[in-house]
Amino acid sequence: MLEESSAALSAADRRRLIEHARAAVAIRIAGDREASRVAADEPEAPALAAPGAAFVTLHVGGALRGCIGTSERRRSLWRVVGEMASAAATRDPRFPPIDVIDLPAMTVEISVLSPELRIHQPEEIEIGRHGLDIRRGGARGLLLPQVAVEHGLDREKFLEATCRKAGLPADAWHDDATEIRVFEAEVFGDDAEAGPIARPRGDG
Repeated sequence: MLEESSAALSAADRRRLIEHARAAVAIRIAGDREASRVAADEPEAPALAAPGAAFVTLHVGGALRGCIGTSERRRSLWRVVGEMASAAATRDPRFPPIDVIDLPAMTVEISVLSPELRIHQPEEIEIGRHGLDIRRGGARGLLLPQVAVEHGLDREKFLEATCRKAGLPADAWHDDATEIRVFEAEVFGDDAEAGPIARPRGDG
């Protein structure tokens, strides 16, 4: 069973995080002064001030242009989202950095992660609910819950894809030395004013 978040995100919290992520990108690539004021206005909302883990995904014209995040819970969720948005815009090695001309067509998606839980049987994975974090030695790969849904992956294919993300053989998840963790994600973005998908819940 995964733990419920102690401070759930409200619709207002989600909107503020989306605005914050956009401002962080504008500051990073354009030195936008107005965006700097938005980013500096750290809220007192408990859910945003509490330590959090998140990934920020950026699209331009519908095409993926960056996705970076962390599962570490050492800084406030507000700070993490700002830092990950800035990194996704400029440091994802798979894509060229986002440019000022891309900003009008850029959309933001934020995935706020629940605490992770180590599992020992693949049957414990629920596609659409769980993301995977696979570790062995110094290798590590993480895929968000929506990846399995978007690519039509079953449990085995999802495990294989996460192993490859870690730089491991696709079948490394069979090895007892490989650690498999699951997590859930509250996912929202520019096109989602409604509630999250894969909302953490305590029934499993």
